[in-house]
Amino acid sequence: MFFQAIIVGTVLFLVIQYIREHRKLKVIAAHFGGPKPLPLVGNLLEFNTDVPGIFEVGIRLLKAHGPDTFFWGLFNLYILVVSSPKNVEKVLLAKNAQKSLLYTFLESWLGTGLLLSSGEKWFQRRRIITPAFHFKILEQFVAVFNKETDVMVANLRKHVDGKEFDIYSYVTLMALDSICETSMGTTVNAQNDPDNDYVRNVKNMSVLFLTRIFDPLAGYPVLYELIHPRAYKQRKIVRELHKFTDSVIAERRKQLSQDKGGKVSSSNQNDENIYSKQRMTFLDLLMNIDVDGEPLDDIEIREEVDTFMFEGHDTTTSGISFSIYELARNPHVQDRIYDEIVSVLGKDHREATLTYQKLQEFRYLEMVIKEALRLYPPVPFIGRHLMEDTELDGITLPAGVEVLISIYMIHRNPDIFPDPDRFDPERFSDSAESKWGPYDYIPFSAGARNCIGQRFAMLELKVTLIKLISNYRILPGESLRKLRVKTDLVIRPHMGVPVKLVKRE
Repeated sequence: MFFQAIIVGTVLFLVIQYIREHRKLKVIAAHFGGPKPLPLVGNLLEFNTDVPGIFEVGIRLLKAHGPDTFFWGLFNLYILVVSSPKNVEKVLLAKNAQKSLLYTFLESWLGTGLLLSSGEKWFQRRRIITPAFHFKILEQFVAVFNKETDVMVANLRKHVDGKEFDIYSYVTLMALDSICETSMGTTVNAQNDPDNDYVRNVKNMSVLFLTRIFDPLAGYPVLYELIHPRAYKQRKIVRELHKFTDSVIAERRKQLSQDKGGKVSSSNQNDENIYSKQRMTFLDLLMNIDVDGEPLDDIEIREEVDTFMFEGHDTTTSGISFSIYELARNPHVQDRIYDEIVSVLGKDHREATLTYQKLQEFRYLEMVIKEALRLYPPVPFIGRHLMEDTELDGITLPAGVEVLISIYMIHRNPDIFPDPDRFDPERFSDSAESKWGPYDYIPFSAGARNCIGQRFAMLELKVTLIKLISNYRILPGESLRKLRVKTDLVIRPHMGVPVKLVKRE
């Protein structure tokens, strides 16, 4: 009887705690507005649809309930989605906010590198990795972008004057080859071997991430890992991804040990001489860094290399692909970019090697890319986990609330961008940009944790689009109008980007 009383008392205590917490949350939910929840399952059933439908339902609900919308999850799991500038600023500048708990679903793959770390570790990693994006390093990366985009342009020739085809698949393989060479100094030869194991594993991880978010066990990681069949599949994929990265690190360490000049001391790691080496990769830089007099170990290096691979592959693929989508729909914009190409590079533009300096001259192309990133930000949502009570709109959110910032909705605010669904690069003329606030346009996030690789991404987008438009006119395929948007780790076209190609004379 004594133990039964303890069990009953414990259950009653938990029920009372649940009811108290639920009442607090109802007050918050009423303040912000949101779809009406069902008992226990909250709004989970609203998203019981196909993959692109999940994104479409989310956007529809946000439009219906306002810029700041409260969603209920299973039991007391809950998320506040914000897109009003004042609340976005408060969340991004909150000193004690950490990355959303949703990001922990990636931890088995990425560890606690720059994306997932917090506090002193994040600050330290950010400081030591920043030199990897020095313009001297980016100059070398541009050479890789030139080479890999040339391979893609050559592979596309078979589609000239032919039927519509999916150009997204070509872009993602090109971006994967580029990121492998810039990050690790190796290539998976994805453009000529699309069935490569590494290519397939990266794709599968994206799908597993999305399905886990909307799984009933999402908020119970221990149970998920113990009983969910997808957890076993994920562990297997992670082992294979780590095996590949570990093998590259081991091989590079062997090469460096044979090269007496391969190690750069910490005392001169910010000197121009560090960038004079031939084709220095992200991996090389990590191996040449000392932290408090000690080099990074292999696991620490793997964390950052895998993070760079993840953040630099799918995101650039998304940005390039949606830029192509809009160019296919707007031939007059293509023509103007082509005129700019001829103006900057001359009549022999197809043979010209694009350099870091030359890419800075493509002002109109940059406007086009920025407008594509406005309509289709590669990462449409970013998450934060509040570590302390935080005031938003006159009401206090308790510590522990998950906040998603909807970059997709921020960029479609009609008060900032009139007729927001229309593609118009002129929005990014110098006079227009000067009128915006710092949180009106944030394709690479904002605040201290903004994207460290945004210049890397812009350079790759420019190289790819210049070489494509130099060689081809991009026409819309018959099914282009049926394109649907979905999101897992990044925003994607559900069935690819169907286009046709005509050779430029």
